[in-house]
Amino acid sequence: MRWATRAGVHIDRAACAWLLRRFVDPGAVFVFVADPAQVPADATPFDVPGVDLSHHGRDCSFETVLRRYELTDPVLWRIAALVHEADLDDGRYDAPEAPGFDLALRALSMVEGDERVLELTGPLFDGVYEFFRRELLLGREPS
Repeated sequence: MRWATRAGVHIDRAACAWLLRRFVDPGAVFVFVADPAQVPADATPFDVPGVDLSHHGRDCSFETVLRRYELTDPVLWRIAALVHEADLDDGRYDAPEAPGFDLALRALSMVEGDERVLELTGPLFDGVYEFFRRELLLGREPS
């Protein structure tokens, strides 16, 4: 399946792409567009203003994808808190790692293209998932 999002990937789009590929569509192919009108007819848009899989209410796109696909894994919702604060910085969640994560993603997007950013951030999000999974199981930060 093809998925489309805005070019210039930052935290929410990178996290959504990882989420979609890992938990919704393992064969996902991503297309990046400069203008929402350029979304191909055969692609599902995400993190594009005005589409279903985007910001809604106080939710960032990552949270919207979790809700639309009924993904209830508490580890994914912990990642959602990180993504939300990195993207929106509204104090809704306690995610002290969010500013550093946001800076790293924005900096990466300055020196790499969108496809490469997704290639590099996939293992990073896999690692964050494992870190938060262990933290949840242990009830403390894993060593």
